[in-house]
Amino acid sequence: MNERTERHRSGAALLLAALVTAAGLLVSAAAAELASAQTLVPVGHTVGIKLFSKGVLVVKLAEGNTPARACGLAVGDVIVQCGGSAVTSTEQFRTLIQDAGGEAARLEVRRGAKTLDLEVTADGSGGSYAIGAWIRDSMAGIGTMTFYDPESNTFGALGHGVTDVDTAALMPFSSGAILPSEVKAVKRGQPGAAGELKGDFDLTGDTGTLYANTGGGVFGTLTDQELIERLGQNALPVAENEQVHTGKATILANVDGDEVKEYEIEITKILNTDPEGRNLLITVTDPELLEKTGGIVQGMSGSPILQDGRLAGAVTHVLLGDPTRGYGLLIRNMLKSA
Repeated sequence: MNERTERHRSGAALLLAALVTAAGLLVSAAAAELASAQTLVPVGHTVGIKLFSKGVLVVKLAEGNTPARACGLAVGDVIVQCGGSAVTSTEQFRTLIQDAGGEAARLEVRRGAKTLDLEVTADGSGGSYAIGAWIRDSMAGIGTMTFYDPESNTFGALGHGVTDVDTAALMPFSSGAILPSEVKAVKRGQPGAAGELKGDFDLTGDTGTLYANTGGGVFGTLTDQELIERLGQNALPVAENEQVHTGKATILANVDGDEVKEYEIEITKILNTDPEGRNLLITVTDPELLEKTGGIVQGMSGSPILQDGRLAGAVTHVLLGDPTRGYGLLIRNMLKSA
């Protein structure tokens, strides 16, 4: 390698570091703006959400004395490095295991707040090398956009984090996007069986990029200019926690095609003000929504709750035993988690 090439690469590395730092500062500034926002535009439209993890998540271990079990891997672990290389996808991790060729490979693993160093030796008896673990690197589905902030061009959705379907662990976030969505059908909720919004979304048609997956929702910035212009109006005041009370309220929900409508609900109890908790107990009272969905269904998570002319919170969960009832998150708590 000559001196000129070395200088060029060093300069490129410095530029990349500067760009990464700048992006981080922009995200931090947007999050700070959201935390203190006084007005936001309630949205209530479904969006497709795709999320890619940082590393790969262990979702299941094979039975028996497998290499994964022998080295100490557990369900819920996140493998972030293998043999000194950053793990970026399930396919790439499998390639790293094959490249190790049955030799011991060092794994850097995150388990909750801890970082572990493990060493695994793959089994090649099946014709290719394997460690006996099922892993996942991405998820996609439908949720509802709660709000848009024209001042920072940021949005929040879901009112809860994207968690792995098998482990219930919060997906470790690397990158993600939202996509336009349209509701095609509704599976009505029944006692003991959650309903579901069924919709179409184009995995290649990003309308915004995500910057965070937290216990209070997913957050990002819009990139679709037409959507930005359409959402950049009709802002409402943001309710402080103490302004939200039991009694009548409404939600904005998209349960048919492309249409967002306002439906009546009742806030029956203020449970707590835990920043990432289930703060509100709500009951759907609107006859039209009850007829269409049976109450709260999957895909409605993030539907904004309005009360007294303010944005008060977001729908987060349904009670399985009674789909007319569910939980909500206070909007201030959602903003603090961004």
